[in-house]
This record gives sequence, C-alpha cells and structure tokens, in this order.
Amino acid sequence: MSKVVFITGGSSGIGKCVGEYLTLKGFKVYGTSRNPERVVGSKFPLVQLDVRDKVTIVSAIAEVVAKEGRIDILINNAGVGITGPIEEIPTDEIINNFQTNVFGPIEVIKAALPTMRNQKGGLIINVTSIAGYMGLPFRGIYSSSKSALEMITEALRMELKPFKIEVTNVAPGDFATNIAAGRYHAPVLQDSPYKDVYQMSLDMANTHVDSGNNPMEMAEAIFKIINTKKPKVRYKVGEKLQKFSLFLKKVLPSKTYEKLLMNHYKIKE
Repeated sequence: MSKVVFITGGSSGIGKCVGEYLTLKGFKVYGTSRNPERVVGSKFPLVQLDVRDKVTIVSAIAEVVAKEGRIDILINNAGVGITGPIEEIPTDEIINNFQTNVFGPIEVIKAALPTMRNQKGGLIINVTSIAGYMGLPFRGIYSSSKSALEMITEALRMELKPFKIEVTNVAPGDFATNIAAGRYHAPVLQDSPYKDVYQMSLDMANTHVDSGNNPMEMAEAIFKIINTKKPKVRYKVGEKLQKFSLFLKKVLPSKTYEKLLMNHYKIKE
C-alpha cells in the first residue's frame, strides 16, 4: 500500500518539486494551496489550505484522511520570507511571518497527530532554513521564525517518541525557486539610516536565490529521510559554503563570527 504524504505549500517551489518526485516514487501525495483552483497542471492533488487559518487546516487534513484513511508523512513546507531592518518592519508583517512560518506548522501538526497516533506511527518533516541557525542582518525576523520551528521540532521529537511518530528538520540553503517573489520586503526608505546597506543586502539576497541550487536536491534529501528508519534531529541541504558557515559559528568566538557576517553584509561599525 502506497504511503500517504501531505505537503503544505505544494503548488510551487520546493513543495511542488518534492511532491512530483515522491509521486514518481510511488507515494500517494496530497499538496496544499491557498487557491488550488488557480493551479494548472499539478501532477498530484491539491487541497485548499491557508496555514494562517485553522479552519482550513482542520478541513484539509480531514479531507485527506476521509479519502485515504491515514497520513503517513507530513511535510511542513509552506513558508514565507521577509526582509528589512527590524526597526522598520511593520509589526503586522512580523506577526504574519510568524503565523505562516511557526504557528501555521504547529496547527497542521496538531491536526494530523490524532490520525498518526491512531495508526501507531508517522513521520513529520519540518522545512526550516540554514538561516535559522544564525541571526542574519535584515533577515532577523525570518531567521528567528525558522529557528523557532527548529526548537519546536526538538521538543516534539521527545514528546512523540512513545507513539512511534518521528519528527525531523530539513534546513535548505538558497535554492532557485520563486520564494523571492513572495517575500515581504520592507521598503527601502530614502530617509532611512539603513538605506544603503539594506539595499545592498536585498540585491545580494536576490542574487543568491536566482543562482541557488536545484530544488531537486531537497526532493532527493526528503526521499532519503523517508527511507531512514530513525531520522536525525536535523538535516542541512545546500551549498557547501553555506553549511561551512554553520561550522564556523560553532568553532569561532562569537564576536569573530559576528565580524565575518558584518563584513559579508558590508556593515561598518
């Protein structure tokens, strides 16, 4: 019997790539979209879900369980980027980011857990970010939201062990997807004290995404995790240089590492 996979954010980017890959591998995949009727040519079914709306979350999970009787693998992939000086990002946008990147995944997990517990097993994969391991300038809100999901995963792993439900994080680096198009950018204000350095940061971030790795790497990594009996706490997928940066954070004095980041982002004291 094919395992049932539920992926949030399955209409584009990493979610779409993962869904298509797992479909080819014989899994029964359901993706989600806020407006599935607008998506043309999806290679797997899409159900309506907005991670900021608990009613749609409960409804989407119930719809898949009614059709398939189970959910074996939940991939919390839906997320949104945000950039800007923390001082200048509207609070409403900060709240929206945490609703999408943290509270939404928590609600999806809560909706899926009774089914997984009843079937005596399951796997939850939370897609976080390499940016979640460091407080990046002008990406502080995004970094902190993904870091929060990492900590949620750590706690959940222990809470769900007695029910044979595994939980893990997959932290991608920069991939060539349309995430930049959906990211909230705080406007570059002409009278802002951050104007020049923030604009350089925006240009750099967009270049990294445009030249990022093939999202198929994420699909292959997730497929490998699914076939791992006891997944690790976290996996990192991306360029060697980005992963090396995390190694440097572990071994270097904190102020030295901070200086490296400031030099990279051309921030002068």
